[in-house]
Amino acid sequence: MKDNFEPFEALATAACKAGPVRVAVADAAQTVVLETLRDAERAGLVTPLLVGDPNAIRTIAADLGWTVAEDAIIAVADDAEAAARVVALVHEGRADVVMKGNLHTDIFMRALLDKTLGLRLPGRRVSHVFVVALPSHDRLLGITDAAINIAPELTAKAQICQNAVDLFRMLGVVRPKVAVLSAVETVTVDIASTLDAASLTLMSRRGQITGAEVDGPLALDNAISARAATEKGVLSDVAGSADILLVPDLVSGNILAKTLEYFAGGVAAGIAIGLAAPVVLTSRADPALARLAALAIAALMYHRRPQVEPRPGPAESSIATAPQLEDACCPLPVVSNLQPVSVGTQPQFEVAAQ
Repeated sequence: MKDNFEPFEALATAACKAGPVRVAVADAAQTVVLETLRDAERAGLVTPLLVGDPNAIRTIAADLGWTVAEDAIIAVADDAEAAARVVALVHEGRADVVMKGNLHTDIFMRALLDKTLGLRLPGRRVSHVFVVALPSHDRLLGITDAAINIAPELTAKAQICQNAVDLFRMLGVVRPKVAVLSAVETVTVDIASTLDAASLTLMSRRGQITGAEVDGPLALDNAISARAATEKGVLSDVAGSADILLVPDLVSGNILAKTLEYFAGGVAAGIAIGLAAPVVLTSRADPALARLAALAIAALMYHRRPQVEPRPGPAESSIATAPQLEDACCPLPVVSNLQPVSVGTQPQFEVAAQ
């Protein structure tokens, strides 16, 4: 990886030290996918299981100078079967991590969220985090939710926030700082996202969101720039040093993440969380570096998974919007938050992810 992205290097090193994880890849027959897996295997990060067209996989692998073991390739007829097969590999105890290959996100997510055969967990909301490294920023930055939950209401935002906090704690951030974004940093009745942000701030103070400093509403500038916060007179422990940006909705989050990637030279590693296995959920256009980073994060999630356990909480009183049927994404009753994590010294579909 490039020197500009040392935070990902540290995560990859830690994941490799913990040992390779078994990664089941749905529709692996894509050059960038196999290039990523080749490099990850050689680094000791993963043991791949390649699901898809065997002939296409072997041809691409040969072009990359990679000899793939015969038992590492699993033949399927189409993308839907590929998605279902990687889910089955988790249930069979043959895979630790699931990775999206060269197939559409809706097909992939449909298998993961299947009520009977999928990877849903009771009481857990499924959400997505882009973990972004920027040449101009001194730390990894989380953006959530920019790929799964379309227009979450307050309870859903609290669950999305908790998921992201738990992820960052597993990555070594002892007490992440969460900036709840809006267009302005003052509570404004006419801007609904500022009301949600203020509520989330209070929920955190009341222990309904745990393990983090949460503050909002904050505009993007004062969330990440101490100078901007000072100039605007924003007094906040989060302003200027946010680790996680909780966006108002999927559209704003997706635009933000891709702006950082394509205009600011960022690397955005996409991870879906709240399922029975870590899920590498990247765009088909993502470069190998972003995929390697996502694999490193997913591997650490797997190795450190016993540190995060759900605990009972109040049921959600309303149905939140999501890119699939809500009871698929967030079955009721809902767990409102998770146990704090002790990390010690270790560190919609298609429209969103295509």
